[in-house]
Amino acid sequence: MVQVNLHVAEMHLSQPVDRVAAGEEITITKAGKPLARLVAVEPRPRRQLGTLAGKAWLADDWDPPEVNEEIARDFYESDDDWPFRSDR
Repeated sequence: MVQVNLHVAEMHLSQPVDRVAAGEEITITKAGKPLARLVAVEPRPRRQLGTLAGKAWLADDWDPPEVNEEIARDFYESDDDWPFRSDR
């Protein structure tokens, strides 16, 4: 493990970061006492799109107009305020 003084790390941050990216572990010290450790970040695996394909389904009547109108009545003062009535 490599030790780097805080002042040196501040003045030349890219050098310790490059060494960490290459696989080294660096301890930052102040007056000879360890303060922090620089380690490489493990990359997150990329999310795979479509992993739930075929595993979820919606019923044919999951969003009927009657339910939308009922919800609209809960939020609007009158049916006339609701812009998406099915009888228009």
